[in-house]
Amino acid sequence: MDQNIKNMNTTALAFMGDAVYEVYIRKLVMDDGQTRADRLHAMAVPYVRAGGQAAAVKKMMNESFLTEEELTLVKRARNHKISSKPRNAGPVEYKLATAFEALLGALYLDGDIQRLEEIIKKAEETIGSLKK
Repeated sequence: MDQNIKNMNTTALAFMGDAVYEVYIRKLVMDDGQTRADRLHAMAVPYVRAGGQAAAVKKMMNESFLTEEELTLVKRARNHKISSKPRNAGPVEYKLATAFEALLGALYLDGDIQRLEEIIKKAEETIGSLKK
């Protein structure tokens, strides 16, 4: 990972990661063939809500799925002081979800699309299993 990206503000990385992840999830739910926007939104919610993201990154951390460099970034982002108040999540979930998004943002900005997609696929699997 590029040194500038590794040291970038984690909130800025999460800002980018949120947008990147949203596009991937929208594509995922549209691949089901659904065309009604209200239904697409409902299908996307479990994947984009803080609880789902937090569960996914926590599982990746516990299973040693992340590289040492990725884990360092996730921990730094998780421990970053939050200035906004989470609406539909507790502070721990919110911090973990922000860390997940920061990781995605860093990978995207670094151009490591293959690894980005591996992590998103793992998150989709984890969150999909929670829905059942």
